[in-house]
Amino acid sequence: MPSKGRLSEIAEELLSQAGLKYRRQNRGLFARVSGLPIDIIFLRTDDIPTLCAEGAIDMGVTGSDLVEESGYGVSDNASPIETRMQLGVGRCRLAICIPDDSEFKSAKDLDTKRIATSFPTVTKTYLAAHHATSHLVSLSGSVEVMIGLGVADAIVDLVETGSTLAANRLRILEEIGSYETVLIQGKNCRDKETADRVVRRLEGVVIARDYSLLEYNILRSKLAAAEAITPGFNSPTVNSLEDSDWCSIRVMVKRKEVIDAMEKLEALGASAIMETAISNCRL
Repeated sequence: MPSKGRLSEIAEELLSQAGLKYRRQNRGLFARVSGLPIDIIFLRTDDIPTLCAEGAIDMGVTGSDLVEESGYGVSDNASPIETRMQLGVGRCRLAICIPDDSEFKSAKDLDTKRIATSFPTVTKTYLAAHHATSHLVSLSGSVEVMIGLGVADAIVDLVETGSTLAANRLRILEEIGSYETVLIQGKNCRDKETADRVVRRLEGVVIARDYSLLEYNILRSKLAAAEAITPGFNSPTVNSLEDSDWCSIRVMVKRKEVIDAMEKLEALGASAIMETAISNCRL
């Protein structure tokens, strides 16, 4: 687990919702999961891919950007680690950023230029693919101020909202890739059965975040039309009401589609339409 920062909070919340309970004493380095043969070690986020690859830990929560930067190609069968699942949180972009008034048009224009970044491996690979050989200034933080300090002509950094770029009068030249929080596992994991159990638990939480439970009443004569709007994961649950002309529907709907579905159902004549959040599920 990440020892601190936003990623630590994300990981802690996910594990808690998945029923993986533990107590960390005074920001200690170790904790034991209640009722399961799992020890948690709290580490620097960028160390997790390396320690997983070396077999010091079996699984880890980290950023896919850090996995790529570590040099372990998770799409390569020879890699000592694999990505077990994407956790659907902590999404960000890695981008080449330049001053607002810069005349650079593409990554190729950065040949022989200075680039400050916390991701030298990814940056070098990307630039090589675009026929540019730049002088990389490797830093661990505050990359966005390096152009203003005269250290670099461009930077490669993570971008979320873009507000930090705007504050430093920077703009994106090219995006290198998109990343998110992932669960990784070492190829020599010592207890694959427990690892699979962890994955299933986390999948229940991650999938549930994408869905809501929608409930509504509809005339039986309009049931087919309603099912076309909300077909459900496999099929909706249909229950009879005291008035035999009506039935009650319970169905999983993708959260991003809920409002549109509610409007269509209302137009169809449905009533008592309610959305309920799902905190966990197994599909």
